[in-house]
Amino acid sequence: MPFHFQFARRVWLLLATALLLSPNCTFAAEPSPTRKPNIIFFIADDLGYGDVGYLGQKKIHTPNIDRLAAEGIQFTHHYAGSPVCAPSRCVLMTGKHSGHSFIRNNREMKPEGQFPIPADTVTVAKLLKQNGYVTGAFGKWGLGGPESAGRPLKQGFDRFYGYNCQYVAHNLFPTYLWDNEQRVNLNNPALDYDQKLPTDADPKNQDNYKAFTGKEYAPDLYAEQALRFIRNNKDKPFFLFFPTVTPHLALQVPEDSLKEYEGKFPETPYVGGRGYLPQRAPHAAYAAMITRMDRDLGRMVALIKELNLDNDTIIIFTSDNGSAPQDLGGTDAKFFNSSGPFRSGKGSIYEGGMREPLVVRWHGKIKPGTTSEQVTGFEDWLPTLLELVGKKDAVPSGIDGISFAPILFGGKVPDRPFLYREFPAYGGQQAIRVGDWKAVRQNLKPAGKAKPNLHIELYDLKSDIAESHDVSAEHPEIVAKLDTLMRKEHVPSKNFPFPALDQMSIK
Repeated sequence: MPFHFQFARRVWLLLATALLLSPNCTFAAEPSPTRKPNIIFFIADDLGYGDVGYLGQKKIHTPNIDRLAAEGIQFTHHYAGSPVCAPSRCVLMTGKHSGHSFIRNNREMKPEGQFPIPADTVTVAKLLKQNGYVTGAFGKWGLGGPESAGRPLKQGFDRFYGYNCQYVAHNLFPTYLWDNEQRVNLNNPALDYDQKLPTDADPKNQDNYKAFTGKEYAPDLYAEQALRFIRNNKDKPFFLFFPTVTPHLALQVPEDSLKEYEGKFPETPYVGGRGYLPQRAPHAAYAAMITRMDRDLGRMVALIKELNLDNDTIIIFTSDNGSAPQDLGGTDAKFFNSSGPFRSGKGSIYEGGMREPLVVRWHGKIKPGTTSEQVTGFEDWLPTLLELVGKKDAVPSGIDGISFAPILFGGKVPDRPFLYREFPAYGGQQAIRVGDWKAVRQNLKPAGKAKPNLHIELYDLKSDIAESHDVSAEHPEIVAKLDTLMRKEHVPSKNFPFPALDQMSIK
């Protein structure tokens, strides 16, 4: 080969090598197979619509939730599955609204746990696991005791750490938690949840509250396990369900978090009783619990970024129902404006009991700072998540949920025909929303021998977001249509009988 050709060939090889080794080289490597997105579903416990900064909260710091809202899409009409814990989670897991779902109220079982969902229940965790996901749950379960068919490892989860029982979760310094199906003892004192501050003790003296705390804070422990789950499964698609117990009562938080707020608010010490432990600074404790929870979310987001999983991870934040009733266990929803512009709170089918914050972030996929007014609910998550992971065909028949996945990317979906809720407790309640119309029935299971109240209240949420003006007398034709829909959507349950609705149900 002539010298000048050899020289030219060497120059070309040197240049090509230099380009390939250059950090600014734009040549792409072989494209890797598209991986399924990870899912982090972070669900607060008894957090009100108005308890977070991006929705107007001024007294409580939630920087990580607010950042998530700025970097993702906010849904302003998202409804929890029920106004209390267990049935709300059942709607989320199964995609069936509370007129069809198996669990319709909280019910304690002995020796531990809540009324269990059956072994053959189709859950979102089972469906994701069947489609290649590693699944983990960390926090509060509440859908079946440790020995029941409803326990997490029988309902699609590969890993569980936290409280199995909602009642045990009334103490955030418990004597034990569950690690998969092993009970793990903690270095905390055994406490009677109804324990009160001694009558001769000064309620303002910090030392008198030391007996009501412990050394190991449950939310810290299961948050650490959740972070470990992310690290251990960084190379696989994972579903991390994080139903934290905060800010549910009792008002308990480590001192380092309490100090951030102590002295900033007027305080009336809560001396205990009604099933919840004493707290010397209930306002500060409530705020501190939320901020510490916010920190847990921030740590997850930071770890996702550290592991270079940001573009491959969907992060969801919401709450299971509204804020705790006023003055229960030392809570003060009015002071914090926890329900925002809405009526009532936990235990109620008015907006304040079920309409919750919802933020979804997927870096590089969801446009930051967007908002949707689409009416959505917990039943919608099962089909939405399956569509997001490319398994739309795996959505089971017979569910009530409707996927809203296209909205996340700027698309549209048809308005849902209705959103239905019922709750056979707190007097017995039923509600349905169609467009901006909302029908409500109250006192369907009155105490004693009183007869059920079948009157339907009607509210126009577009002009009356606080549900303060019943316009049923002005729109009898709308009331009649919504009455028929409510009758159709209730299917009687032998486990959770609701006599007034059972008798009216349209088969």
